[in-house]
Amino acid sequence: MAKPTVSYACTACGATSLKWVGRCPKCQEFGTVVEQAPTTVTKAAKTGRATAQGRPAQRVTEIAEERVRRMPSGAGEFDRVIGGGLVPGQVVLLAGEPGVGKSTLLLAVAHAFAQQHHGTALYVSGEESADQIALRARRIGAVSERLLIADDNDLFTILGQIEHHRPALVVIDSVQTIASPELEGRAGGVSQVLEVTSALTRTAKQRGIPMLLVGQSTKENSVAGPRALEHLVDTVLTFDGERTTALRLLRTTKNRYGPADEFVCFEQTESGLREVADPSELFRGHREEPVPGTCVTVTMEGRRALLAEIQALVSNSTLSNPRRVVTGMDTTRIITLAAVTEKAGLKGLSSVDIFVATVGGAQIADPGADLAVCLAIASSAGGAPMPADVLAIGEVALSGDVRPVPFLAQRVAEARRLGYRRILVPAGSLPRLDTATVSGSKITEITHVSRGLESLNRIAKTGQ
Repeated sequence: MAKPTVSYACTACGATSLKWVGRCPKCQEFGTVVEQAPTTVTKAAKTGRATAQGRPAQRVTEIAEERVRRMPSGAGEFDRVIGGGLVPGQVVLLAGEPGVGKSTLLLAVAHAFAQQHHGTALYVSGEESADQIALRARRIGAVSERLLIADDNDLFTILGQIEHHRPALVVIDSVQTIASPELEGRAGGVSQVLEVTSALTRTAKQRGIPMLLVGQSTKENSVAGPRALEHLVDTVLTFDGERTTALRLLRTTKNRYGPADEFVCFEQTESGLREVADPSELFRGHREEPVPGTCVTVTMEGRRALLAEIQALVSNSTLSNPRRVVTGMDTTRIITLAAVTEKAGLKGLSSVDIFVATVGGAQIADPGADLAVCLAIASSAGGAPMPADVLAIGEVALSGDVRPVPFLAQRVAEARRLGYRRILVPAGSLPRLDTATVSGSKITEITHVSRGLESLNRIAKTGQ
């Protein structure tokens, strides 16, 4: 038997080293390097003679095609983001900041699952007591007789609970609070997290039980701990939202059983999280009369088209360096678009303050919103409001050219569904749109930002 090897690992990025350091050399975080449990390497493993029992390799043509059997959880938007329902043995990792609503979401999913299926859902918490969880469950209406609550942070005890109750669904809140007595080190350490996740994943696969794991997140809203944690599970979801708003966004970043770019919305209420089936209504303003400085566009979040309103305010500056204040979009991108707009014919923007924001806490990174930003800035500077049924789609290059964007037909269809009949699109878009998509709409191709400014002035003067 080889002598146990002591090593150290960073709890933030998973980097390992043979000696302790105060600052991780990889991610530069202080105080995150902790000792891992000693590991032993057998002689067979060193020489590569370790054997494993398993099925022999097969030709790909001999492997039968099997359809994935899904079990809808009963929570419609949650099912949508994971691809249509849970798969037997699927392990889902949900990451998010503290207080965003992860526990509330999964408690509601466990309740809906227990109501939908003839089986029990086991909710295990290593952070809160059963009384605290029951209090939240009553507040959100999760009172199914088949919903079981347990509070423990010992891995073997939890596995015993699963063996005893044989639930149809298991929720672990959270994986960083569970520890295995066979390993040294605190709960949440790199070795503990990997061992606990591996053991729970093996149990889920062997018994065919869907398992939902809660994970802590970093400041960048990525899964905390070693990157290997994400490889152990089948699906990774992130749950985020601004504390100043009730909007919560659930995204898929990895999914072995479905698309990895889905996106759904929830609204935080006193009685729990409410599903928002049509999030486009959240990200646009509702007013009786149009006002200067606004323009609506359609962005893509994953595979979903969402309407978003861009708001701009241009005002005289008393500073030697005029301000550029941006909320919900990339500041550098907005500064660039303001410069392109000025170059295209709207003089004087370099000497004024420009404020740009989105509505409803939307975070927009889609370049398809570029044309709407330029027109919103021009609308505010000229005091010309954009009519309520006008919408702009297009990426703007440094030359001022309006470039095509992907999923144009889907964007136009979403705009028409919500009543927008005059749509500004990049040049060359009409051949990409079928007759049914453009029927009843006035589609105008814009080749350059200067043409967009001319269209804005014409619409403001004539209404057409």
